Amino acid sequence: MSDSSPLPPVRLHTEAELARDALSTPLLSRAARLARWAGPDTRVDAGGGLVDEQLPAAAEALGLSGDDAAADASEAWRVAVDAGLVEVVNEDEGTVTAGEDLALLTAGSPQDVLAVWLSAVETVLADASVPDLDGLVDEEGEVDLSALDWDPAGEAEFLDGVLGNLYLLTAGEDTPGAPVPLPALAASVIVPSDMGEPTNDVLEQVSDAMMRLDDQFRMLEPVGFVAYRPVDEALMADADEEPAAPVDDTDVSRYGMVRLTPLGLYGMRARLLEAGYAAPAVGDLADKGADALLDGTAQFPPGAAQAETEQWLQRRESLAAARELLAAARGSDAGAPLRRLRCQQALSLVGASAEPALREVLDDAELGGLARVWLTEHGAVDVPAPSEAMVYWLTIDTVAAQLAAEGNSEELRALVEGLARQHGGFFDAVWRVDHPATADVLEAMGRLHPDKKVAKEARKAAFKARSQQGG
Repeated sequence: MSDSSPLPPVRLHTEAELARDALSTPLLSRAARLARWAGPDTRVDAGGGLVDEQLPAAAEALGLSGDDAAADASEAWRVAVDAGLVEVVNEDEGTVTAGEDLALLTAGSPQDVLAVWLSAVETVLADASVPDLDGLVDEEGEVDLSALDWDPAGEAEFLDGVLGNLYLLTAGEDTPGAPVPLPALAASVIVPSDMGEPTNDVLEQVSDAMMRLDDQFRMLEPVGFVAYRPVDEALMADADEEPAAPVDDTDVSRYGMVRLTPLGLYGMRARLLEAGYAAPAVGDLADKGADALLDGTAQFPPGAAQAETEQWLQRRESLAAARELLAAARGSDAGAPLRRLRCQQALSLVGASAEPALREVLDDAELGGLARVWLTEHGAVDVPAPSEAMVYWLTIDTVAAQLAAEGNSEELRALVEGLARQHGGFFDAVWRVDHPATADVLEAMGRLHPDKKVAKEARKAAFKARSQQGG
């Protein structure tokens, strides 16, 4: 992803809901319990980790048992230290005390709780970028790093790229929050976008990436960042081994399924913002002016644009909101047609009490057409008929807005065909319209119309419009 490319807007849960989710995550709740368990006899090593002799007691305090109990307790302790829940008092003696941030979990604001949780996430992400060191310990108990092919920066960049793509998929308007198959997610960062059929070497890289991600997502789930269905163990069995039960090779979920949780979506957005990305969230514009709303939602998907507008309107009286929207919709710049389209969509959400604002702009060259549309749709009486010039101007403005919003879409193609079919002599009249986008719209109509004769008429009209405009 490019840090200059705007990301799709996401719909976040409230901070109060997210803070409750954070407090209930297994890893943060364990870290908090260990911070409260620690006392004068607790000892840490030079790196701040709990000494091995005290790991069994820590595991018992957490109610953990089994082979992974000590490792899970050690991880929870590291999170407690890194998140400020525990503070090392004396490094030489290895003594600790409760950290200042421990009290925030019970007495702080939702933002305070989420800040602590984000610190925990950073610890887990750092750990997830470290490869499995089993088998690399020499006879003296030291890790033989020379035998490890590991690029720390590259591994962190790989995981960030995967999580960035998962964010894009999670924020999608069509299937928000739907689980993503692990093979597809791995391929999204491995397979070049211009590659047709992946080579065997690329497929092997995807397979290796899946195994790495399987381990990493297992680590990220206890902190509440992702919901993860791991890779089926039967897929990783030796070829000579018989599977314990029949397996369905067509079931893609066997290869792992992952999605960002609502908490993970919040956390990933926070990380993207810190890294300099434009990562909007629905509700960001609720306290801004109408100009910011119309410009900010210009490239939003329809559902997100409506949700953002609804929140904006909830904070305002209908008549005042309508006047502010109409004032912000004026302009002859390239973005003005799309602003007017968003204004029209926003006005469709206000009630009849906004009628005076629409009547005030009936004689406005830029707003009179959309005002008539709104008044007619709301059953108003005594709505003056638009002049032919206003109808053509509004047509150009509408097509220009659709071009800006959707490009050469099928919906726009159908609109273009309908305009040419319904209005006899359309192109002979429309090239004279005094609108900055007239020539561009007619050129687009020439590209989009399937009838070669009609398309030629549109191109000729575009030439006349551009000549009239001095271009």
